Amino acid sequence: MIYRVRHVTTYRYTEPVLVAHHLAHLTPRHANFQSCQRSHFKITPNPAEMDEGGHDYYGNPVTFFAMREPHSTLSVQVTSRVEVEERKAPDPSLARDWLGIADPLVGVRGDRLLDIADFCFDSPFVAVTAAVREYAETSFHAGRSVLDCVLDFNHRIHQDFAYDPAATSVATPLAQVLSERRGVCQDFAHLAIAGLRAMGIPARYVSGYLLTQPPPGKPKLRGSDASHAWLSVYLPEFGWVDIDPTNDCMPEDEHVTLGWGRDFGDVSPLCGVVLGGGEHRLRVGVDVEPVVA
Repeated sequence: MIYRVRHVTTYRYTEPVLVAHHLAHLTPRHANFQSCQRSHFKITPNPAEMDEGGHDYYGNPVTFFAMREPHSTLSVQVTSRVEVEERKAPDPSLARDWLGIADPLVGVRGDRLLDIADFCFDSPFVAVTAAVREYAETSFHAGRSVLDCVLDFNHRIHQDFAYDPAATSVATPLAQVLSERRGVCQDFAHLAIAGLRAMGIPARYVSGYLLTQPPPGKPKLRGSDASHAWLSVYLPEFGWVDIDPTNDCMPEDEHVTLGWGRDFGDVSPLCGVVLGGGEHRLRVGVDVEPVVA
């Protein structure tokens, strides 16, 4: 599938911003299942400085731009063309049996160690607690394949938690999400990552987009798509395997990957430091549209 992705972020400030430096994770990354054919930034007002050639520690494309003139609004529009190949779900029967918690780094060397080490431990948005471990353990039983356990855990989060955009914010602690059983895709990805790390399974946060389908007979609304989040787990038999607890699925060809990291903080779509501005209002709109050949 080839998709056209349009992501528009608009900030409106109550006071002029005098100087601002921003870092964007808004260019889809290349992967063995995905190729970003092109990506174009349109920033209003025009930045005084811009660098689109960077990559972060995890290899995700990053764009830096600086504003040095007073402005009361900021609009960042990124339009990308991305080819996504269908990913065949791995066969759970080919995964090893679950034998209990073990150190996932034992025997791992070289590039593979660097690839998974950061995703085994706590990170700023994801902390393993006794409550998280207790919730995850229900899915993990001896004699069951590791992938079956992971998929059961994925399904339980989808079943046990209500999707509620008003229930949480970026700052909501994972403990509150677990106790109230409500949140959004970011919360569910963080919970799944914490639970899997508690069980000794490396897991990383994935930021991207999801093609959403309109109800039968209804037109697709522009801006109805939103930034999405899911996760990847590392299984020696298969490498990195993506799962999506919000939709209880394994991504195939309707998920577009922006980037990955330890948690949301590593791949926030747009972050920065501003001087001035007072309070602000934020509006984000995303369109993911198939390109008809």
